[in-house]
Amino acid sequence: MQYTAIKLIKRPGLQITPDIFETVTLATPELEDQQMLLKQTHMSLDPAMKGWMSEDRNSYIPPVELGEVMRSSGVAEVIESKNEQFPVGCRVVGMIGWTEYAVSTGQGLQILPPDVPAEAVLCVLSLPGLTAYQGLMEIGKAAAGETLVVSGAAGSVGAMVGQIAKAEGLHVVGTAGSDEKCRWLVEELGFDSAINYKSDDLYKQLAEATPDGVDLYFENTGGPVQHIVYGRMNAHGRIVVCGMIADYNTDKPSPGPNWINMIRRRLTIQGFAMPDHWDNVPAMTEKLSAYLMGGQIKYRAHKLDGLESAIEGINLLFTGGNTGKLMVEL
Repeated sequence: MQYTAIKLIKRPGLQITPDIFETVTLATPELEDQQMLLKQTHMSLDPAMKGWMSEDRNSYIPPVELGEVMRSSGVAEVIESKNEQFPVGCRVVGMIGWTEYAVSTGQGLQILPPDVPAEAVLCVLSLPGLTAYQGLMEIGKAAAGETLVVSGAAGSVGAMVGQIAKAEGLHVVGTAGSDEKCRWLVEELGFDSAINYKSDDLYKQLAEATPDGVDLYFENTGGPVQHIVYGRMNAHGRIVVCGMIADYNTDKPSPGPNWINMIRRRLTIQGFAMPDHWDNVPAMTEKLSAYLMGGQIKYRAHKLDGLESAIEGINLLFTGGNTGKLMVEL
């Protein structure tokens, strides 16, 4: 049987362009002992992929090598198996890649309950939800009654952060790139307030939304919001740095805030990446499932159609063109 996959053949410049990929037709090999054949149904597109495509070998995860199938997580069905732990018909989630089919030994894959939709898995129970929970609760030490500001709040991670924080009793303020996204955050997800970061009076709106200052800032984007919130941090506040989308497509990163306020307010600032925390995944998945089943987390999937839609579609992550978790339905 033949199938389509997409390989990375060049490193990207400032932008991710179609010429860095090659669409190839491959044949499924004969399975060896303990292997299984996966048919991918839903594939996640994430901002971290820009880093995975780059040559940087001093990052938290090695780059995708040129000539390899592009890395991504996804949901797949086992359609053939020589591994009794993964019977035919079960669904799995894990790193599968930009491909319609894949052969795996099961390493790094988790079997999914049959009643959880693939969209819920990629929106809540995989990378976005895990990243949100780890950053907010384990690193940020969020506590009821505190004020949280989350940038990129309508993105896949930010939306999870805000909802988990509300479930834990925090006052939640989000920033997003359109009035429609801000309405969604407040009216559908239950944020206390949401601010369009393109507003002329951004400082005034953020000040009004955080009259008691900010205890916890979950940083996804960088940009002007970062400087304003940094100046409003309370003593012993925590800043959790998850992403800097505003700088991913620039050749000159924007200057960060001055460290004087870090000393005056005794702030803790920590960057993190999920590969350091895979051992916590089972416990975090249990927590996220409880929020989901309890109706405390809603999700919105932005689905693209067909494997090759990823080539152009991934740029929606950096223009703000996606509404909800970006994924490809195969």
